[in-house]
Amino acid sequence: MPYIHFTEAQKLRANAVDLVEFLRFKGELLIREGSEFRMASNHSVTIRGSEWYDHATEKGGGPVSFLKEFYGMNYAEAVLTLLNEDAGQLCPQVSTPREKVKKPFELPPANENNRRVFAYLLKHRCLDREVLTTFVRLGLIYEDQKYHNAVFVGMDPEGKARHAHKRSTNSQGKSFRMTVEGSDFKYAFNWPGTSGHLLVFEAPIDMLSFISKFHDSNWAVHSYVALCGTSSQPLLGMLERHPNIENVLLCLDNDQAGQLATRRLAGVVRERGLTVDARVPVNKDWNEDLCANFQQTEEQQFEQKLS
Repeated sequence: MPYIHFTEAQKLRANAVDLVEFLRFKGELLIREGSEFRMASNHSVTIRGSEWYDHATEKGGGPVSFLKEFYGMNYAEAVLTLLNEDAGQLCPQVSTPREKVKKPFELPPANENNRRVFAYLLKHRCLDREVLTTFVRLGLIYEDQKYHNAVFVGMDPEGKARHAHKRSTNSQGKSFRMTVEGSDFKYAFNWPGTSGHLLVFEAPIDMLSFISKFHDSNWAVHSYVALCGTSSQPLLGMLERHPNIENVLLCLDNDQAGQLATRRLAGVVRERGLTVDARVPVNKDWNEDLCANFQQTEEQQFEQKLS
């Protein structure tokens, strides 16, 4: 493509395109998560207004860099596509840049009981009752009052809540999950143990599923953390707070985003002189493995009754 000169006004207009509307026009399926959207085709990428961020690679930017990164375009092709002047149309613009004001972190008000959370996590997610009860008693999991979501709380060493991740308890329809605004990702959902072992997961339910599937009486001596995505911040936070950790086991999802994140995080761990290994679920994630095992056990018990 021959050199194309773009004015400063054109460059600014291209980088002010509303990425959400642009991707919808392109036929991309987006999943709403609070004030952001997540790409259905790549769950590690979140979009808000004209900005994007890839939690797997920890890179982000504006519309031009998005088209270069995910559509394989060069700079000129990306700007022309966003200006869309050949078609006589302009891509939708973000109306006015919104000043980012950090909202103070606050836990959602708790419901008077946790019935829906227990029903959802035990019946539909097949978690071990004893493991779930342990987390609930410590205030690390509860049911919110307004929407009856499951809230997974991340606490600091003093027992103060610093992070919260919400997950809908609906077993049908669209699933909802989001991190509460103002959360500090260094304190994402975690369990601080006393041994030198740290196990790392993408989501709180994956972490609880792994413990439910493989736990024994000594499970609590190890440390666990759910990244609530694939960011390295929760992992680094655990390593900073627990200098006794010597071994890290990465237990991320069995998909492309999980595999990329595993390689990236393994490098982060090795840079700190720690040993690192990876364990991959048979299915897409650890909850699918747990539920498949639960279903198989039920079928075996049924067959035994018939024999």
